[in-house]
Amino acid sequence: MISIKSEREINLMREAGMMVSKTHKYLKPFIKEGITTKELDKIAEDYIRSMNGVPTCKGYEGFPAALCTSVNDTVVHGIPGNYKLKNGDIITIDMVIGYKGYQGDAAWTYAVGDISDDKKYLMEHTEKALYEGIKMVKPGNRIGDISASVYKYAKEHNLGVVKELCGHGIGTEMHEAPDVPNYGTFNTGPRLKEGMVICIEPMLNFGSSKVYLMDDEWTVKTMDKSPAAHYEHTVLVTKDGYEILTPRLV
Repeated sequence: MISIKSEREINLMREAGMMVSKTHKYLKPFIKEGITTKELDKIAEDYIRSMNGVPTCKGYEGFPAALCTSVNDTVVHGIPGNYKLKNGDIITIDMVIGYKGYQGDAAWTYAVGDISDDKKYLMEHTEKALYEGIKMVKPGNRIGDISASVYKYAKEHNLGVVKELCGHGIGTEMHEAPDVPNYGTFNTGPRLKEGMVICIEPMLNFGSSKVYLMDDEWTVKTMDKSPAAHYEHTVLVTKDGYEILTPRLV
């Protein structure tokens, strides 16, 4: 069942979303050559808790950390560990923060030092694909309009669209109805209504769309070892359009 949020719930989700945005901003200067993904996770968790937020990913179905840290050919759900970031890497930081029972969720891909033109292209157009999807958010439009817009943009730019993973509704739970795929057909799927909150999150690869799950049952990697990027916002359906609840803070 797709829930419609009350004004009180929306205000709490704004707070949770802003905590996500602040944590991304806080973490960004630390994302550099030599730091381990486990160190980034500790920095983020301490900061989240300092704001009275809850790192929702930690313990979720057994996930051991506050952040998902996905480097290079890891698409999603990379587990923080002893890997030291290298010049030329890209890393996706995905986090969910709870505040007074409500969740905010956003993922952004970051460059470590000087990256290749291929990785720059991938990052640029994965983020633009996200905004192509967000543009379709308004009452009366449908989930398929978001999905088809993301897919159309990705294919126009020759990027692989991961179909095994998708966006989702969000509220008191990290994952709620409806699913928000990154491929689909215009004018299909549930209709958007004022007060719905969804996460739109293109996961695109520079090569093939094929992925596989590692033995840890979390980490998803590209089959051909090509780099992957992932951008996500938590988005509220408003009376006449949308509001991004996880704005990027420059």
